[in-house]
Amino acid sequence: MRARKGRLLTDQSIETVAQAKGLYVARVTWVHHWTAELFSFRVERPQSFRFQSGEFVMIGLVGPDGRPVMRAYSLASPAWEEHLEFFSVKVADGALTSRLQHLEVGDSILLGRKPTGTLMVDALEPGERLIMVGTGTGLAPFLSVLRDPDTHERFAHIVVSHTVRHQQELAYRAFLEEEIRTDEIFGELLRDRFTYYPTVTRGEFHRKGRITDRIREGLFRDDLGLAIEARATSRFMICGSIAFNKEMVDILSGWGLTEGTRSHPGQYVVERAFVS
Repeated sequence: MRARKGRLLTDQSIETVAQAKGLYVARVTWVHHWTAELFSFRVERPQSFRFQSGEFVMIGLVGPDGRPVMRAYSLASPAWEEHLEFFSVKVADGALTSRLQHLEVGDSILLGRKPTGTLMVDALEPGERLIMVGTGTGLAPFLSVLRDPDTHERFAHIVVSHTVRHQQELAYRAFLEEEIRTDEIFGELLRDRFTYYPTVTRGEFHRKGRITDRIREGLFRDDLGLAIEARATSRFMICGSIAFNKEMVDILSGWGLTEGTRSHPGQYVVERAFVS
């Protein structure tokens, strides 16, 4: 990474730290700022890097003290993609994001070697539909799972629900509403089998309210044209803030659904990477 804006990172220093800590160095190939608080970026995928769609990995930069500053980030790209994509918030005083948000094409980041996670389709029992419910940057792993062929072999219908405060924060909206339907790989496959369900909690929008409220009140089910009995044949993935995850778990467990793992599949899974 080139030194600028007072930062002390150089290609040489990041390579040195990566070798000492057993990390990859991944070069940035694309950056997109959705809003003043949200951005996405892609890096070159190391040839030996392997992961499963829905997993997260540690990424970071070299800190001013010469030590790596690493945080867990879900991979927004599917496991077959040649690049790795990440979706991030910008935190002004964040140890990592305060600097990560200034990435430019040609810069480099540190990348962990051991992806992991709980949002795996093989942690779910067979079902009719997969419903992925997320808030904010919790959308990221769903973008990966949505474009994995294994997902479509397991489920006949797929729903991605994304809740944010204001509609401009609905990152990837154009992709989920239009672009994926013309994709040469998934367009035909998803045409009558995929529903994108955005909601906002503030400002004007055609679908307003917290998704947890809409689920409790039956509005979510009605919008999808599902009977209450559809709970038994639906499988859920949950990813958002700690409070949101807990609220969703309370709802699903209240329906009698059980959390799954890869060794003991269940009716729902929740991302626990960011739970302390």
